[in-house]
Amino acid sequence: MIEVRFRRDSRDRLSSIFSSGHAGQAEHGEDVVCAAVSALLQAAWVGLTDVAHVPVSGHREEADFLMRWPVDVRGRDDVRAIVATAELAIEQIASQEEYRRFVRCVRESEPAGASE
Repeated sequence: MIEVRFRRDSRDRLSSIFSSGHAGQAEHGEDVVCAAVSALLQAAWVGLTDVAHVPVSGHREEADFLMRWPVDVRGRDDVRAIVATAELAIEQIASQEEYRRFVRCVRESEPAGASE
C-alpha cells in the first residue's frame, strides 16, 4: 500500500508531503495506482520548483518521496493551489472503492518544534 501524508504547520498551511510504499495493484510497470500517485507528486514538485520558483527540499526515490517547502512561501496563492491540488487528487484516488486498499491518504500536523 502507498501511504501519502500531507502535513500542515501550526497555521494550518500545507508544509510537506511524505509518501512511501508500493500500491501492489499490478505488476511493476503496470500499476496504474502507483503511476497516478507518482505523477501527481512529481507534478507538485515541478509546479513548486519550475512554475512557482520555490526551493523544495527532500528526495524522490522509488517507493520513498519527501517534499518540503519554506515557511515564508506557504501562504502564497500559487503554492497553496499546487499542493492542495495534489492533496485533493490523491485523496480522491484513495476514496474510490476499487483503489482504497492500494493507497491511503493521511492529513496530520507537523510535529511540535518542526521548522515554523
